[in-house]
Amino acid sequence: MNKTELTEKLAKQTGMSKAASKRAIDAIFSTAPREGIIASAVAKGDRVQITGFGSFERRNRKQRTGRNPQTGESIVISAAKYPAFVAGKSLKERVRK
Repeated sequence: MNKTELTEKLAKQTGMSKAASKRAIDAIFSTAPREGIIASAVAKGDRVQITGFGSFERRNRKQRTGRNPQTGESIVISAAKYPAFVAGKSLKERVRK
């Protein structure tokens, strides 16, 4: 399902107009600076927990040593921050059925 299909399903299920549904989806999921609620919270280091569905959070990856696959030379891979999603119990159970 893509964003357009999600917008249409939201509009149909809630009775909202497609334009209002698109604005709601953008307000929640957009990755543009200062737009998406989830992305903004996770970027600040906050955890967004939607009970039953799952949690979005920012995790830290430590600096580590890797290997250049072309030359075999050891390289240092910098520390990084990355987004993570952990599915909630209800979502896991629904998918397993």
